[in-house]
Amino acid sequence: MKVNIGKKILTTNEEYAAKNRQILSEKKKFCLNMISSPGSGKTTILSRTITELKGKIKIGVIEGDIQTDIDTQRIMATGAPAVQLNTDGACHLSALQVNAALKKLPLDGLDLIFIENVGNLVCPSAFELGENAKIVVLSVAEGDDKPAKYPAIFAKSKVLLINKIDLLKTAGQVDFDIERAKTDARRLNRNIEIFPVSARTGEGFADWCNWLIKAVKNQKH
Repeated sequence: MKVNIGKKILTTNEEYAAKNRQILSEKKKFCLNMISSPGSGKTTILSRTITELKGKIKIGVIEGDIQTDIDTQRIMATGAPAVQLNTDGACHLSALQVNAALKKLPLDGLDLIFIENVGNLVCPSAFELGENAKIVVLSVAEGDDKPAKYPAIFAKSKVLLINKIDLLKTAGQVDFDIERAKTDARRLNRNIEIFPVSARTGEGFADWCNWLIKAVKNQKH
């Protein structure tokens, strides 16, 4: 008898993703799954977002990493609750792991939950976690060809954050055509929201944070 292991894994994941979706829906919590390559600045973006939205939105974070709790410590330093998930080598978080993490977060006191997935543009895009939407982060240091080379995640994401735009102001520091990246992303997903930001300087964060405020408000109605 032939057993399709890949199908079984995905089916189990989908079952837990549905459970997570139900939990979040019943409690009217907005949840975003943040995906990117390593080093794009996800944790720095989250830390700045939490700080910018203090007093406006209560945020909790599920931190995914292969090893260590370094990023979780950075998030907790902002005062936000965070739960660490280590995959011990796996290239993505699973819905089962997220289900366990949701039970450890003070959900009733939160408006928004971020899931910071393992640094990888490929594997996480194939696994639903029960989130309301995916967010993909692309730093200008990675190159403007990423939407064309890794189309799946850009096609599935509701938001594209183009990070480290402060590097574009220094001539010759990076070779990144921001309009090319935008065009390629919109060719894959015409409805994708694109926010060029700098987590270091705060540039572009007003528009990003306003989008989050509206999304959270809509989730509650």
